[in-house]
Amino acid sequence: MKYFVLSFGLFLECLSVFAQDSSSVIRLPKQKKIHGTFYVYWGYNRDWYSKSTINFKNTTTDNYNFTLHDARASDKPDMEHFAELDQLTIPEYNLHAGYFFNDKRNFGIEVSWDHLKYVVNDFQEMRVSGNIRGREIDKDTVVTPDFVHLQHTNGNNYLMVNLLKKHSLFKKKNFELSIIGKYGAGVLVSYTISTVLGSHDHGYFHYHGWVTGAAAELKLDLFNYFFISTSLQGAFVNYTNTKIGADREGLSKHHFYSIQYLYGAGFSLPFGK
Repeated sequence: MKYFVLSFGLFLECLSVFAQDSSSVIRLPKQKKIHGTFYVYWGYNRDWYSKSTINFKNTTTDNYNFTLHDARASDKPDMEHFAELDQLTIPEYNLHAGYFFNDKRNFGIEVSWDHLKYVVNDFQEMRVSGNIRGREIDKDTVVTPDFVHLQHTNGNNYLMVNLLKKHSLFKKKNFELSIIGKYGAGVLVSYTISTVLGSHDHGYFHYHGWVTGAAAELKLDLFNYFFISTSLQGAFVNYTNTKIGADREGLSKHHFYSIQYLYGAGFSLPFGK
């Protein structure tokens, strides 16, 4: 009987120790789950372009292969449509969707559609060289719209995938000011209106070439769900496949640099704290 009592007491003591160990395990704080933030952004832009050397060629249904040297171009903001809800996509606009991966939201990825507009200025004097219907040319010429007109106005569209790096500058409970660096590349899905030697093409959407660029964005987050931002992007744009002429048998090629100033607002959706 004495041994039974001793054994039973030892059993109770073991249970007590086990219970203490279990409660200490239960009291361990749970680790935070890694979560991210999805966002959607809508904004508008203004643009500036470098000079461009533009080649026009058609040896199938016409006979020309000539180049405009140092052509100047401008954007076309069309902001008079800004207040018309059914025409919000007529001005130069931006639509971005992205995701920051972790709690600190230092890194992310974004898909961006930037609708810029590019118009080669009419009546500018520039050097024209090459062959036009059997006649050699190499001289300064005032280029009229009947001779050549080129505009990517529906538009000069950048479809890009961007990598993001965020640095927080100031943070309070419901506000955060941060700077975001972006670098990306993608394709030009553009719509070009052109006239070459009197042959006019009203344009259509197709693949025109490629683009790569980098941007710096200043972003103010409000109450975790809304934000406003402004940014500046520099890009290298290479048009390699622009169809021209009424029969679209001609081809135009050129490249240039662009600077884009963006401003807008968006909605954020945090996941799984």
